[in-house]
Amino acid sequence: MDTTAPGHALVEAGWQKVRADGRVRPELLEAAYAEPRLRQLFPWTGMGELHFSRCTEWPWAWDIPYIQPATEGEYWVSGPLRSESVGPAATAQQAIAMVVDRLPLHCGPALVGTREELAAQDAAIRPTNPETPSPNRSTS
Repeated sequence: MDTTAPGHALVEAGWQKVRADGRVRPELLEAAYAEPRLRQLFPWTGMGELHFSRCTEWPWAWDIPYIQPATEGEYWVSGPLRSESVGPAATAQQAIAMVVDRLPLHCGPALVGTREELAAQDAAIRPTNPETPSPNRSTS
């Protein structure tokens, strides 16, 4: 992980916050943090779910699948939108692998800024493609 990236301190603070809030199973947090491609993203929680954003400011980008707790210590990977489902995972490590396999192209360290700024950066990096998910997805 690039500890010199501009948003590194903000991302690390995000990881500390999700660890402290107790909403996500500790084994899932540890598995996610151990994966360098996820550790560079901004984490946030909701309803026991672990989400990852490519930007550090709310409203966060919704272009990465998220992980929900399931029964008996298992997980369910959904998203990026709430209406989209990836599938079940027996372990935290399997859930993490499912998310990593579905990371957007050019997924790098979280941008310090909003999802609109992220969309502008993405547009500058690659041409607009209707098949490419936008970081401006929302749950509404």
